[in-house]
Amino acid sequence: QVQLVEFGGGLVQPGGSLRLSCAASGGTFSDYVMGWFRQAPGKGREFVAAITGSAGSTDYADSVKGRFTISRDNAKNSVYLQMNSLKPEDTAVYYCAARRGGVIYYVLTLYNNWGQGTQVTVSP
Repeated sequence: QVQLVEFGGGLVQPGGSLRLSCAASGGTFSDYVMGWFRQAPGKGREFVAAITGSAGSTDYADSVKGRFTISRDNAKNSVYLQMNSLKPEDTAVYYCAARRGGVIYYVLTLYNNWGQGTQVTVSP
């Protein structure tokens, strides 16, 4: 098991940027595929982005492609989500998730390690 803690949420105006961080502890970080999910008020939790342990592969939800970038630093046991050109519809609680494995996982039930979430609000 790995423990995850997210940082970096906040309030930002439309068109602005935020960088989320997720720090992991308790496991061999490079063994884990890392994902970001989000949950808007009244909606289910949805896939945002994921990255394999070697950072050799990444993928994104269509709604964030070209605006968000996922990256990781295995030496720092951290994964990041750079969010640019933010829109009000990006408002949600963002969760970091981890699963041991070597491929991108899109389904939230396949992840067995979750952070507590960080709120991102995009509003004028």
